[in-house]
Amino acid sequence: MSSDAIVLLKQDHKEILKTFRDFEKLGPDAHVRKGQLVAKMIELLTVHTYLENEVMYPRVRELLPEVEDDILESYEEHHVADVLVMELVGMKPDAERFTAKTTVLIENVRHHIEEEEDEWFPTVREGLTRTVLREIGEEMIERRKKAPTKPSQPSALKKTVDAVIK
Repeated sequence: MSSDAIVLLKQDHKEILKTFRDFEKLGPDAHVRKGQLVAKMIELLTVHTYLENEVMYPRVRELLPEVEDDILESYEEHHVADVLVMELVGMKPDAERFTAKTTVLIENVRHHIEEEEDEWFPTVREGLTRTVLREIGEEMIERRKKAPTKPSQPSALKKTVDAVIK
């Protein structure tokens, strides 16, 4: 398995996008399965955004000051996703707005992923050496072991609070 930070994040993206597609294939009455898939989305997004916010973004921001605006935008996109996730956690899958709220989450995260993969990742790959990307990736692998999987965990809540006060 590669320890390149961009490769690791793209692997996360693939898994997240697959969960989105699985959700979108379901009919309007597939409440149990929708609930299961949203729970999986929440876990995947919680881990992924934690790793980006706590490892990738700070390191890249320090090493490539020219991507500062992109990183700040990414933090805000994560915050929007966090708000939707927190609302979904408290909803039942058969609630009137559950599917609509999940669809908005999916649309926002897809946009974020496309921007990262099409614009941000190429800039980062060009600006950092393979060695640095491997070091960042190794830190991400290590941090993943203790990463929050639920938005209610303290380390996940911290990033939500940081987005509001910074």
